[in-house]
Amino acid sequence: MAASNLGTVVRFEVVRTLTKRRFWVATLFVPVLIGVVFALVTLSSRSTSTAADQQAQAHFAFEYSDASGLVSPAIARAAGGQEQTDVAQGVAAARAGRIAAFFQFPADPSTQPITITAQDVGVFANGKYDAVAQAVLKTSVTERIGDPKLATLAAGGITTRTTTYKDGAPAGGIATVIPPLIYVVLFFIVMALLGQQMLAATLEEKENRVTEMILTTIEARSLIIGKILSLFVVGLVQMLVFALPVVVGYLVFRDQLSFPQLDLAHLTLHPGQMIVGALILAGGFALFTGALVAIGAIMPTAKDAGPISGALIITLVVPVYVSSLIISDPGAPIVQGMTFFPFTAPMTALVRNALGSLGTGEAVIVIVELAVAAAIVLWLAVQLFKRGSIEYTRRVDLRGMFRRRG
Repeated sequence: MAASNLGTVVRFEVVRTLTKRRFWVATLFVPVLIGVVFALVTLSSRSTSTAADQQAQAHFAFEYSDASGLVSPAIARAAGGQEQTDVAQGVAAARAGRIAAFFQFPADPSTQPITITAQDVGVFANGKYDAVAQAVLKTSVTERIGDPKLATLAAGGITTRTTTYKDGAPAGGIATVIPPLIYVVLFFIVMALLGQQMLAATLEEKENRVTEMILTTIEARSLIIGKILSLFVVGLVQMLVFALPVVVGYLVFRDQLSFPQLDLAHLTLHPGQMIVGALILAGGFALFTGALVAIGAIMPTAKDAGPISGALIITLVVPVYVSSLIISDPGAPIVQGMTFFPFTAPMTALVRNALGSLGTGEAVIVIVELAVAAAIVLWLAVQLFKRGSIEYTRRVDLRGMFRRRG
């Protein structure tokens, strides 16, 4: 009978949650927003790059003076320029609008700026003056050097390609960091969206004063276990909703994803890192679920539970404040403490796992610790609910409860 009731509770809670419009609005809002932002950033970067190229190739009438002797008259004329030895006359012509711009190339362009006097054509369009002046000088210098390769090297246009090795095999660099970092994002987003529902799992019936009616047909233990299991199912659904578009988008568009110093088309999956990340994610999710359900079981209303649950959720973002230390010095005492403290361990360990600074021994300790802590907290949540399910006006007396058990 209890098993049947448990299945009924799980089905009811899962179906009730998944059929709510606001659940899907909240769940789909994040991936859709991320996709829109990513698309806008990609389009904006391409548009900016195109606009910069167009500005550098813009053609308009200008005059210039060259104190450096580096500007080639032929290159300047091809860009629409004419040399003017009288600086004051050139500045006056640009100010009066008789010419579009007047460029003053200094004696030492490496330490002194090019002074430009020009007609205002709009905040963004004004960038063409800087682009053309720099293009004229760079092209002239390249012609003077006589070798475009030497000119590129002289301008600092040097790139490097580094291959690092770990245990005799290529380490992969940033390409190995991104896949396990998805667990960090999943954990944070799911807890942010599902945290309030975890708290309400035990408070909703309390505040509606219907717990006593429910408990006439379902025992308290089956009811709370069913609610917890339903939260696991709903959390898994949310994780899949977030992860699947990312995976599908990467598989379909990975050849079109290119960023400076980052080749997203060749991400590397290390099975060990991915398995460790999945286990830490599962343990952390179970721990926080049990803790929030336990808080709801103790407190009579959501208003009373709010401060405690808020403090618990804050522990999720605490590792963010020391992220630079987690990256640069994972052996620091504060990082080690946050790695093994149960409520900061999930985020800290997931980040360290992605960066490759979480050793095998540390990973095993964190996984076991989270599993044990989650089991204890979930057991405690069940016991608290059994005693506090019909406490409508006051919180459960923990000392009295443990004293009676003793």
